[in-house]
Formats: sequence, structure tokens, C-alpha cells
Amino acid sequence: MSKIRYLLVLIYVSFFFGNVTAQDQPIQQKEIALIQPPYLIAGDTVAIVAPSGILKNRTDEVSQAVALLKSWGLHAVVGKNVFSKDDHFAGTDLQRCEDFQSALDDPKISAIWCARGGYGTVRILDKLDYAKFKDNPKWLIGYSDITALHNQFHNEGFQSIHALMCVSLPEDISEIKETVDTFKSTLFGKSVDYTLDGSSYNRIGKASGPLVGGNLTILHTMLGSRESIDTSGKILFIEEIGEYKYHIDRMLQSLKRAGYFDNCVGVLVGGMSKMRKNTTPWGTSVEQLILDALSDYDFPIAFGMPAGHEKDNRAMIFGKTIELKVTKDQTTVVFKR
Repeated sequence: MSKIRYLLVLIYVSFFFGNVTAQDQPIQQKEIALIQPPYLIAGDTVAIVAPSGILKNRTDEVSQAVALLKSWGLHAVVGKNVFSKDDHFAGTDLQRCEDFQSALDDPKISAIWCARGGYGTVRILDKLDYAKFKDNPKWLIGYSDITALHNQFHNEGFQSIHALMCVSLPEDISEIKETVDTFKSTLFGKSVDYTLDGSSYNRIGKASGPLVGGNLTILHTMLGSRESIDTSGKILFIEEIGEYKYHIDRMLQSLKRAGYFDNCVGVLVGGMSKMRKNTTPWGTSVEQLILDALSDYDFPIAFGMPAGHEKDNRAMIFGKTIELKVTKDQTTVVFKR
């Protein structure tokens, strides 16, 4: 082979394999400093919308939510499609998107409170436009299926509030006093930190980083999409309801294999509610299941955060930096001032 042909081959191979390598690399999300929407003050307006499941026979809870906001000196507007019906959903995808988009765009709206979760939010994600929202940021409030929107807000560069929804309100609000109090305090910008009872399952350690996460199923279904969160340098919160233990393990294993935990600095575990029993017993507690699934990592893991699908559902700001200290005796969660 002549020297010229040899050089040409080298150039071709280098160019070809160089391009393949570059294309094979996973897309790295650009890290951005999250913007904190203005905290609310008396006179501000909160929009109540339903981006997910149908609100059948839930008018009383929405009315109660409006009354609660008014008792705090806030105005409330209910989306025109909140009580619409389209099979499983609170209206068609276009109707639910219309209400949410209207709230995003309206400069008079200071917060968007989701009436309920269920399923359906993922169906409107690609239809939403954040251009006007970025000129007038506002808080997103919700949990469960609303995790999809929390992820989208995060990747658009904004903090959001993981907290109760309208249908979470019982007839006697005093039954969930701490839940409501932490929601109000968070909404109005007052300090909310948590000292949790210890757990023998806790993995001891300290960590600092932005808090992200939400419902495990939704985090799992976001994998590979634009709404999947890069957890590098962050503390991940997870909660779940109505799942088999092997489903929990399968989702954690999938996240793990996708590199979700590789650069995570801590995990905060909320409620694992109404776990279903399989005919073949899993053999360990859900806490041990989580520890086993994450045994390859050395970050702290704290159990017992009162957040998720229980009456005691304390508010947290996603995207805000927390200091997490975990011992067997107690866990502290301190939000950066």
C-alpha cells in the first residue's frame, strides 16, 4: 500500500469512527441555574387547573380550595375546563392544555394549583409553550402525576412546589393541619425545614444539592424524553402508591441502568403507600428493597419524609438547594435561605 493510500485510509477511519463515537454519546442536558418565581402576597391570584384525571363529583373539594385561598387573602380563578369530561380525563387533551397554557401565559396569575393527579399530564407536555411564562414566572403546585410538569418546569429552568392538591382537602381541614400549614408557608416564602424521625434503614451521611424528583412511576416513564431530569449533584425525592414491590425494584433497576443515580448525591424517600401484595412474596421490606437496589452508591438515603399519597403531605420546593443530614436517629432537611 502506498503512503498516500495509507494516509487516506487513516483519515477515513478516523473520521468515520470519530463521528460514530460522537453520535453514540448520550445527550448531556445543559445545567442551568433555576429561577425562583416570586412568593405570593395578599391580593395575588392562583389559577386552579386540571391537567390530568377527571374531577367527577369533586366540585366540593375545588370550592373548598377556592375558599382556602380566599382565607389567605388570595384570589382564585378556576379554569373553564376543570370539570370537563373526556373518558378518563378532565376534558380532552386540547381542553386541559388550553387551561394550563392560559395560566402559564397570564401575567396576573402568580401560581398554578393542580386540582388532582391521576393520569394524563404527559399527554399535554409537548403542546405547552413557556415563552410568555418566562417573562412572568409563577409557581406550579401539585404532586403524583404532576411530577411530569415538575420535570418540565425544572428543565425549563424554574423551581416548583411539590404539595397537596385541591382534591387532597378533607371536609375538616384541621385533619391535615401540618400539610396545609407547610403549603401556606412555602407559598408565602416562609422558612419550612423538616426534622424527621430516624429509621434503622437510613444510610448515614450528609449531602447538599437541589431537591428534585416526585412520583417514581412518572420519573421512570420520563426516561429518554426531554423531561427526564439530570440528577447530577442533586438530591432525589421519590414516593409511590399502589405498586407491587417488584414494580418498585424494576423501576429502580431501569433508572439505575440508565445512569440516573451515577452522579446523584442523596435520596430522600417519601411515602410508599398502599403497596400491593404479589402471589409470590418479595421477601423484604420496601425500605430494604430500595437499599439493595442502590447498594452500588455511597450517597445518604433517608426514609420517612412525610410527602406523597398520604394525608400528611408536607410541602417542598423542587429545584431549591437543601442540606440533608441523615443518621439512624433522625434526618434533617433544611432548605437554603
